[in-house]
Amino acid sequence: MSSYEDSELYKLAKQMAVEIHKMTLDELPKFEMYEQGSQIRRSSKSIVANFVEGYGRRHYKADISSS
Repeated sequence: MSSYEDSELYKLAKQMAVEIHKMTLDELPKFEMYEQGSQIRRSSKSIVANFVEGYGRRHYKADISSS
């Protein structure tokens, strides 16, 4: 795997984040769209961000140990 973008897990997490974002905008009642909807959207994007951060940490450690 040359990049985190090649990972099936990353692709799935990103796809789910997009679907969840759309769902919270289209299907939640108006009174839940802002507070709860915002929290749901942020948490779904957090999964993708954490995956990328973890990949970067692992990749960065590999670069340091090879020098």
